[in-house]
Amino acid sequence: MNGLGKLFLCLLFALSAQAQKTYLHCGQLIDCRSGGIQQEMTIVVEGNEIVEVLKGYVGSASEGAIIDLRGATVMPGLTDMHVHIEGETGAGSYAERFRLNPADIALRATLYAEKTLMAGFTTVRDMGGTGVNVSLRDAIDRGYVKGPRIFTAEKSLASTGGHADPSNGVRKELMGDPGPAEGVINGVEDARKAVRQRYKNGADCIKITATGGVTSVSKNASGPHFTVEEIEAIVATANDYNFHVAAHAHGPEGMKRAVLAGVTTIEHGTMMTPEIMDLMIEKGTYLVPTISAGKYAISKVETPGFYPPIIIPKILEVVPFVDKTYPEAFKRGVKVAFGTDAGVAPHGDNAKEFEYMVAAGMDPMQAILSATVVPATILRVSDKAGTLEKGKWADIVAVPGNPLEDISVMSKVNFVMKGGVVYKAP
Repeated sequence: MNGLGKLFLCLLFALSAQAQKTYLHCGQLIDCRSGGIQQEMTIVVEGNEIVEVLKGYVGSASEGAIIDLRGATVMPGLTDMHVHIEGETGAGSYAERFRLNPADIALRATLYAEKTLMAGFTTVRDMGGTGVNVSLRDAIDRGYVKGPRIFTAEKSLASTGGHADPSNGVRKELMGDPGPAEGVINGVEDARKAVRQRYKNGADCIKITATGGVTSVSKNASGPHFTVEEIEAIVATANDYNFHVAAHAHGPEGMKRAVLAGVTTIEHGTMMTPEIMDLMIEKGTYLVPTISAGKYAISKVETPGFYPPIIIPKILEVVPFVDKTYPEAFKRGVKVAFGTDAGVAPHGDNAKEFEYMVAAGMDPMQAILSATVVPATILRVSDKAGTLEKGKWADIVAVPGNPLEDISVMSKVNFVMKGGVVYKAP
């Protein structure tokens, strides 16, 4: 190659290096550290990270790509702390475990993952599935499919007959006797083994079903399902692996046991009492409300064939607590992390939860913080997520208008960047 050709290649490489920088011109930027809004800001992205956040509109086309978000409100990528990415409740979904192979579940889950990402949720915490959720996480991380960052519990832990016992509702000859490998425990030793099995299977965190559940094919939604000693063993073993523990809980006794045993989050918390609220404040336990799940379930309760008959009385019993419990918890000062139970409610509609939270008494900024800085703290990635700052992941979303004035615009995300890659743009 002659000297001119070498010079051309050098210039091409130099331009390519420059083009890796992207300048986001932000009309309004939500500062999740201060809880305020900054006007006319520029976020500079290089590779998969934010390298600068500057006042004013800086950068030019000669320096890199310019993305015009001057008419939008820009914020960190959102996190949903309670999803079930593998499936979605609907007529016929209860028969799917007898019909679908893991490959069927995985391929369909890629659609749910993309819907979630396009709704502005660049991170999710998956609260239990078949184990396909681990493979989906890895496929997304490797760039095979589009989707959010996934922190997964792999398979939820239950007691025999509990909410996450995979053999509930099947013929006796098919039930077998599931144990720790399948996520079913009875006693302290089982509890330790089940956590270690989740670690072996590739989980990022642990989820237990501390009480009965609404959508499982079993009779009771609120009774306690673990002893305090069993939950303590789960929490202690989880800590050995740097896992946090989430506890599904509707009824007060199982919820109280979980808080006393040291879980990090209570999922749903539907029948929470003032005593438990105060205990959660004392222990620093977070509530993940999942209001969307209750709202969606009650909207479908009269649809013929949507739910098995055994589930309908539980919906009618449990969901009415939502409108009373959550406003009281927010007002009392319980720490809240955003979560929808998407999978029970439709994937892609995650942002409706913001409207329900605000209607229940949360300030719009508090609701946004519950989906940004709070999850980053729980997931132990505050050094990489939750705020728009130098050195953080370039997970950035934008909405038209001002969500502090109209929270419904959170359902109108028109820009999504994850890890420096633009997936959706105006």
